[in-house]
Amino acid sequence: MRVRILYHDHCFDGAAAAAYFSRFLEERFHPDAEFLFTGLAHKADQIFEEWMFDGDVNAIVDFKYSPDPRLTWWFDHHQSAFLTPEDAEQYRRNPSERKLYDPDAPSCTGFIARVARERWGWEAPDLAELVRWAEIIDGAQYPDARTAVEMPAAAMKLTLVIEGVKGSETVQQIIRWMRRRPLDEIIEEPGIQRLFAPLFERHLSSIEIIRSRARCADGVVSFDLIGYDLEGYNKFIPYYLFPEAVYSVSVSTSSFRTKVSVGSNPWAPRPPRHNLASICERYGGGGHARVGAISFPLGEYEQARKVAEEIAAELRREAQ
Repeated sequence: MRVRILYHDHCFDGAAAAAYFSRFLEERFHPDAEFLFTGLAHKADQIFEEWMFDGDVNAIVDFKYSPDPRLTWWFDHHQSAFLTPEDAEQYRRNPSERKLYDPDAPSCTGFIARVARERWGWEAPDLAELVRWAEIIDGAQYPDARTAVEMPAAAMKLTLVIEGVKGSETVQQIIRWMRRRPLDEIIEEPGIQRLFAPLFERHLSSIEIIRSRARCADGVVSFDLIGYDLEGYNKFIPYYLFPEAVYSVSVSTSSFRTKVSVGSNPWAPRPPRHNLASICERYGGGGHARVGAISFPLGEYEQARKVAEEIAAELRREAQ
């Protein structure tokens, strides 16, 4: 039996959700299954390709819904979970105990753990640490910005590797390790340490680059990273540098897209009032109420900058 699991690539919660869900599926339903993992990224032309549903069982975790009839399982917790209104309607008209959505869940991993326990009576006590860190990391539940940026814990160091490594092979190896091994063991793997050291140096450099590029006005930090290789920078750096900020808006680029990132400060001096996913959805993006993003085709810098300026201006009006 072949089980294909599509997961949100280069994301700690996406990797943890794939690890936890595959353990659940193996122990509760398919003990002899071969698990195949495929990372998905948010792109301007988001589509699910035909080959992605080639398993005997096909699942999507921590990513958008597909109406493909070959999809067996789906778990997601993003407000922007559907590519089209038609997909959302198809989901509503075809309820299934194996295709579930909870936009209020702090993490997809925690959501899967809760459903597996409540509906199927399955738990993995040895993965409790994985679930706890998925909730902290994806739910931005750090005690302060300093902790989020200085990254003292193994899970946070592993997040840096997952978000910063090129390609999907290393992430998928981490997923396989996550299924059975504690995080502080995984981070000590020699291959992971070799990746972590330069990524951490790059992380420290990114703090100074953002410090030099960012400005904060009326509670909104904005900065443009076009020309810098900083895809996947730590999203808490703006609040570490500007603790008075409520929101951040940035433009960056990668090998496959130009991206506008919109976030809110978990430790803000006043509570954010805007739903950032809803703002991003107006431009074809999405996310959560407190963090969102918009993907543009590679090289479409001016349009991304224009959208970033519009969103920053909208957020600044909150302070006026």
